[in-house]
Amino acid sequence: MAFITANWNPLGEAFYRKTELYEMCWNLKDGLGDSLVAAAPYGGPIALLREPHRRSPSSRPQLEMYSASGVSVASFVWKSGPVVHLGWTVSDELLCVQEDGSVLIYDLFGSFKRHFNMGLLTNHFNMGLEVVQSQVLEAKVFHSPYGTGIAIVTGSSRFTLATNIDDLKLRRLPEVPGLQGKPSSWVVLSQDRQTKVLLSIGPELFILDNTACTAVPLGLSPQAGSIIQMCVSFSYKYLALFTDTGHLWTGSSHLQDKLSEVDTKKSTPPKQMVWCRRPRSQQPSVVLMWDRLLLVAGICQDTIQFPVEDQCVLVGELDGVRIISSTNQELLQEVPMVCQDIFKIASMAPGALLLEAHREYEKSSQKADEYLREIKEQSMLGEAVRQCVEAAGHEYDSNTQKSLLRAASFGKCFLTDFSPDLFVSTCRELRVLNAVRESDVGLPLTHTQFKQLTLQVLIDRLVYRQFYPLAIEICRYLKIPDFQGVSRVLKHWASCKVQQKDLSDDAIARAVCVKVGDSPGVSYSHIAAKAYDCGRTELAIKLLDFEARSGEQVPLLLKMKRSQLALSKAVESGDTDLVYTVVTYLKNEMNRGDFFMTLRNQPVALSLYRQFCKLQEQDTLKDLYNQDDDHQELANYYVTASYREKRLDSRLSVLQSAVDEYNKAKNEFSAKVNSFISLNRSMTLFNNMTLEATMEALLASGLNKQAEQLYRDFRVPDKRYWWLKLKSLAEKEEWEELEKFSKSKKSPIGYLAFVEVCMKSNNKSEAKKYVSKVTPEQKVKAHLAISDLEGAAEAAIERKNESEMGAVLSRCSSSDRLLIDRLNRARTSLAKK
Repeated sequence: MAFITANWNPLGEAFYRKTELYEMCWNLKDGLGDSLVAAAPYGGPIALLREPHRRSPSSRPQLEMYSASGVSVASFVWKSGPVVHLGWTVSDELLCVQEDGSVLIYDLFGSFKRHFNMGLLTNHFNMGLEVVQSQVLEAKVFHSPYGTGIAIVTGSSRFTLATNIDDLKLRRLPEVPGLQGKPSSWVVLSQDRQTKVLLSIGPELFILDNTACTAVPLGLSPQAGSIIQMCVSFSYKYLALFTDTGHLWTGSSHLQDKLSEVDTKKSTPPKQMVWCRRPRSQQPSVVLMWDRLLLVAGICQDTIQFPVEDQCVLVGELDGVRIISSTNQELLQEVPMVCQDIFKIASMAPGALLLEAHREYEKSSQKADEYLREIKEQSMLGEAVRQCVEAAGHEYDSNTQKSLLRAASFGKCFLTDFSPDLFVSTCRELRVLNAVRESDVGLPLTHTQFKQLTLQVLIDRLVYRQFYPLAIEICRYLKIPDFQGVSRVLKHWASCKVQQKDLSDDAIARAVCVKVGDSPGVSYSHIAAKAYDCGRTELAIKLLDFEARSGEQVPLLLKMKRSQLALSKAVESGDTDLVYTVVTYLKNEMNRGDFFMTLRNQPVALSLYRQFCKLQEQDTLKDLYNQDDDHQELANYYVTASYREKRLDSRLSVLQSAVDEYNKAKNEFSAKVNSFISLNRSMTLFNNMTLEATMEALLASGLNKQAEQLYRDFRVPDKRYWWLKLKSLAEKEEWEELEKFSKSKKSPIGYLAFVEVCMKSNNKSEAKKYVSKVTPEQKVKAHLAISDLEGAAEAAIERKNESEMGAVLSRCSSSDRLLIDRLNRARTSLAKK
C-alpha cells in the first residue's frame, strides 16, 4: 500500500499524483521546441507543425500527426500559407488556422477534408474580408455545446467568432476601446448559452459579446499588476488569471466569486497555464509551466513543484492534465477521495479494511476474519465493497485494479442482498479501457473520461482510427446489439476497404462478402455507393450483387448509368412499382428509339409498360406496336380506338386501318370488321352506338337478319343475343314469333326468363306456355311468377325443399287454409326424417 502513495503530493486537504501513461513511441530529435503542437482532449491525437515560421519554398514545414502514445499516423509537407494555430475538433479533425484567416481541415490520416475561399463556398471557410487586409495575430479553437468553434484576433484589433464550424455563422464582435494590436491575454467563455471573449488590457478586464464591450471590475490586490495570462477550466466554470508580478487569481468564470489569490514568486509569464480539476474536486488547482518548472497552485496558499527537464505540452482534461514531453507522457490529477480513503496511511475506511482483509486471506492469516468482523460490526461491508469497486475504476495500473476488484469480490461473498451490477459493469469497462490504453492503440482514457465520452463514442473513435478488430471484440464482449455494434463497425470497415487501391475489385468484393456476410443492418448498396464515389464502378456492381433488396440496388445502378442492369434487377425483384420507376427514368433519359429497344429485351417490363400506356398514353402504345411490327395488336388497337371517335366517317377510317393490319397479320377477323364497316355505312341510324346497343336497335326496328349477322360476325355470346331478342319480341308483343324462337333450339338462358318476360308484359296466358319447360329447380319460381300457388306447392312438396315450401307459405293468404295445412304437414314430416 505504501508504494501506491509514494508519488502522492499534498495540496491543502487533497493529494495530487502523476501517473505515467506512455513512453512515447515517436523519435523527436529536436524535441517539441520550435513547433506548433495541438493535442486533443479525451486521450486524443497529437499534431506537430515543425518550424511553422519557415517560409522558404525550398524548405517547407512538416505537419505530423500522432496517436496519444506517439505512434505516427500521418506526415506531409505543409505547402499552404503560414499557420498561426492548430486545434482539434470534437470529432478528431485537425484545424489549421492561417495568417490570412483561412482554415484548412484534415482528417486524422492527413487527408484534406474541407476548403473555403473568399466568394467561393466550397469546403474551406474564411474569417471575413477584414482578416485578409489585416492578418490574424492569434487564434483559439474551443469546444462548446454547439460543437467546435474558432475565435481570432487580427492586427486591426478586431475579434471574429464562429461557434460551430459545421454550421458556419461568423460573428464580428464589437471594437475594444483603446486596444492596439492584440490584447495581453484573452480566452473564450461559453456560459449561459452564449459564447463570449474575455480579454485583458493591463490590469483591466473586458467582456466582448454580440452587442458590446463591457469593462469588468475584478478587485485584484493593488500589488497584483497587469494581467498577462488567463485560462478557463474544462467545464468553463472557473477562471485563472496570472499577472506580471506573479500573482495567480482563481475564481468563477462569471468573475463573481473569488477562490484564491496566490503569489507564485514568478514574474515571467508561464509558457502554459491549465486548470487541473476533477469532478467533485476537494482542491481545484491550476498547473503553470515554465522552462524548468511545473507548479501546481490550489485555492489554498500551498503549491506543488515538479522539475521539468524537457520541453512539455499541457493538455487540459476533464479530470486532470496530460503532460506530454518528447520522451514520455504523464497524467497529473487530484487523487480521488475514494482512493485517498483506501490507500492513505493508517486509513480505517471500510474499503481499506476490506483490502487488508483480502490480503490477509490470501496469506491464510486469521487476521482476515478480524478485519471482516470489524467492518461487519460497523455495518459497512456493502460500503467497503462499493469503495473498492469505485477505486478500481480510478486506478490506471492493472495490478492495483485487480487487487481492489478481488477484495470487492471477496467482500460481496458475505453479503446477502448485494447487487452485482456495479461490480460487473466496472470489471467489463476496465477490461475495455485497459485494451484501448495499450500503446499500439493509444487512447489513454480514464474511467471518468470514458463515462463522460460514452461507449458509443469510444467505438466511433476506434472505428475512425481503423481499429476494426478491437472495436468488434469490444462490441461482442459488451454484448452491444449488432445494429449499433458489430454491424456498424463492419459497415465502416467495408467502406474503408473499397478505397484500397492496391487490391483488385474481385479481391475486395470477396473480402467484403466473407467478412460482412448477412450481418443485420449492413447495406451492401451503401458500401457499393462508397466504391462508386471512389471511381470504382465495376467494384460497386460486384458488391450490389450481394444486396438482397432490389429496391436498394436499382437507384445506385441508375446513378451509375447502368440502366439495362437496373431494369433487369427491377424485373427480377417482382416489384412492379420498382419496374415502373426504372422505366420512367429510362423514358426521361433515353431517346424514344433506344428506349423502345431496351424494353424489347425485357418482356416483363415491356408488358407492364404496355398496360400503363393502355391507361395513360394511348399514342405511345401505337408507337410500341409499330416498333415491333405487331400487326395483330396494332389492329386491335385501331378497333378499340374506333370507339373513341365521335363521327362515323372518322370511326370507319380507323376501322379500315384495323382491317389493313389484320390483313397483314393474316387474321380472318378482318372480313368481319369489313362486314361491320359495310353495316355501319348502310345504317347511319345507329351511329355512335356500341355493338350491343346497335343489335338492340336493329331488333327493335325489325331488322332481325342484320342483327343476326352482327351476332355471328362478332361472335356475340349466345346468352347475350337470346336475352336481347327475347326482350325485343316481348316488348313488341310478337308472341307467335317468341314461341317460334323458343323452339328454334334449346334456350341457353333457360325458360324461366320467358315466363318472367311474359309476366312483365302482363301476359299470363303466354307465360303458362313456358312453365312446363322450366327445370325442376326453377319450377316453384315459375309457378309463383304466374301466381299459381297450387302448382308451386305441388312442386315444392315433390322436391321436399323446406325453403321453397317457406317461399310458397309466405305468398299464401288466410283464405288458403287447406294449402297452408298441406304445406305445414309436409314440413313437419320432413323435419321428423
